[in-house]
Amino acid sequence: MKDRIMLGLWKYMLNVPPYLLDMRKQLEKNKLRYEAAMGFMTSDHRRVHHFAVRELPKIGKPLSPGLIATNLNMPRQQVVHILNDLEEHMTFLFRNKQGEVTWAYPVTVEKTPHHLMFSTGEQAYAA
Repeated sequence: MKDRIMLGLWKYMLNVPPYLLDMRKQLEKNKLRYEAAMGFMTSDHRRVHHFAVRELPKIGKPLSPGLIATNLNMPRQQVVHILNDLEEHMTFLFRNKQGEVTWAYPVTVEKTPHHLMFSTGEQAYAA
């Protein structure tokens, strides 16, 4: 009985397989890995990314830092800094040579084989 975990289910006692216990350790490791990778993000990082994801399909063309700053009521330089962070971490977005956001995961305005049409009628491509 030692080193075993049992689970009571109605009138039965079931052994909990050891691999399920190891799974908790793996989940914790994955959580720590995720936090380490996303630790740089602030609420403003998320606001900028969410805005880009929401607006790319609506506007249908790349988003300039000025447009993002105006709509989010943030200083342009702060938006540029956030865009640099997001792109540097290769996590959420990509910009063209003009510095405009062309894709913000999971959508893009660049043509890909994956065409999307939303229930609102907006269209985009999957990044």
